[in-house]
Amino acid sequence: MSTSVAEICENTKLAREAALLGNYETAGVYYQGVVQQIHRLLPTINDPTNKGRWQSAQQQLAYEFEQLRSIQGTLNSFKSDNHTDRPIGPARNIPYEESNHDPDVWGSPQPRDPDVWPSPTPVEHSKSAPAKGKETKSEENKDEKLVEEENQERRFDGSGYDKDLVDMLERDIVQKDPNVHWADIADLAEAKRLLEEAVVLPMWMPEFFKGIRRPWKGVLMVGPPGTGKTMLAKAVATECGTTFFNVSSSTLTSKYRGESEKLVRLLFEMARFYAPSTIFVDEIDSMCSRRGSESEHEASRRVKSELLVQMDGISSQSDDPSKVVMVLAATNFPWDIDEALRRRLEKRIYIPLPTREGRLALLHINLREVKVAEDGVDLDAISELLDGYSGADITNVCRDASMMSMRRRIAGLRPDQIRQLAKEELDLPVTMEDFMAAVEKCNKSVSADDLEKYDRWMREFGSS
Repeated sequence: MSTSVAEICENTKLAREAALLGNYETAGVYYQGVVQQIHRLLPTINDPTNKGRWQSAQQQLAYEFEQLRSIQGTLNSFKSDNHTDRPIGPARNIPYEESNHDPDVWGSPQPRDPDVWPSPTPVEHSKSAPAKGKETKSEENKDEKLVEEENQERRFDGSGYDKDLVDMLERDIVQKDPNVHWADIADLAEAKRLLEEAVVLPMWMPEFFKGIRRPWKGVLMVGPPGTGKTMLAKAVATECGTTFFNVSSSTLTSKYRGESEKLVRLLFEMARFYAPSTIFVDEIDSMCSRRGSESEHEASRRVKSELLVQMDGISSQSDDPSKVVMVLAATNFPWDIDEALRRRLEKRIYIPLPTREGRLALLHINLREVKVAEDGVDLDAISELLDGYSGADITNVCRDASMMSMRRRIAGLRPDQIRQLAKEELDLPVTMEDFMAAVEKCNKSVSADDLEKYDRWMREFGSS
């Protein structure tokens, strides 16, 4: 499909260039070919939105071809009036002399297929056909300029800040549409529901979430490592259609005095500019541990204070849903977070280890591109064996099992022999024995004591 699209674009360019240069015969041939190519491309497109765009393009090109034929017909009529030449071909609205119209040479005109040649409905063009090629070029340039202005992204004005800091945040943090949806995350139904209520619904129903029902200013996701907290944050940004700021402690840390606070302030200024936006602070305990300890550095305390001030500034903004800035945070050590930050992260959600259904769904997701033996592989039994494993642990088990056949095949071979092996010899189906060996090698990364600490903290400070 990509080759066809590239060919269509190239032929469209050649058709328009030939028309602007006055080579109407050549332009007509290209226009006819492009319309036919789009007609063959349409049945292969499944996305309704994409298909509608191609149909609009087909109608636009049909309109341009009609205008080309009209211009060509006008020129040919001048030639007929001066008796200098006969019409080149069957142009539109040109009266032919019956004596010169040989039916054996010029057959009866065939009706056009409406599926191939749609009604030429111009998009943002005047109804009257242009009389000259220069006017057509002027209108095309005007339309292209309008489209370019509409599609041009807004750029943050970093006046008053160091340009290097602005460029770094633009390059390393701003991420438009992470393209992670709820369906891409296995299990965690309760966490998805709570995040949707806390973050997504206020974006969809701004008239309801006002006053006492105002959206939460911050959401904290708590749970063991590898349970999908970062994936949930990206799914929130995708479902909301917001600009996603993925922040870590290294991003907002500088060796120069006072620059870390500037980075925090600049981050929130950019988030308000690109609003609606989502600021996701991963491993927030590394940035905002408890203040007042003996090991705390002065610079670290100033960064925490600036972060708390900026989060309070978010809550004091207007209720305009297009200017919402939501702070999402994730941590594996919630008991180390500063109390003031914990208060500002009003919604505190626990992201648990996957359930039996979640483990089975994760197995199916991880094995989508892996050959699995049709006989003997019981994924239900494997999911039972993986009780207590995190999502990352299950991914490691699947990765290790998928490599077992390759390890057996290259055992004892020299490097030159390994390089000569065909892909078919290595890419063998994964068996039940491979999964059992992988489970024995890959242990779970979360202990029962860790789970007890999370449960105890959630009972005391949870807000789900």
